[in-house]
Amino acid sequence: MRDDPTGMACQDLVEVVTDYLESALPADLLARFEQHLEICDACRSYVEQIRLTIRLSGRVDAGNLSPATREALLSAFRGWAKR
Repeated sequence: MRDDPTGMACQDLVEVVTDYLESALPADLLARFEQHLEICDACRSYVEQIRLTIRLSGRVDAGNLSPATREALLSAFRGWAKR
């Protein structure tokens, strides 16, 4: 959202979403974050997707992964980290 009166662009929100979910944002930034969520449907959806991902990934037991799945995940993360 380009003309956001909160002064927080969507990209800014994406960069601090982890701190938000861990309750680690300073009060001033937290207020801007939550104000942005009130007016931006896309960012609200993004935050909910991240919450769902965290919830679902918490149910994955590494011991239950097949060796092929484990290697595929590790490969994907290695590729992501190189970017």
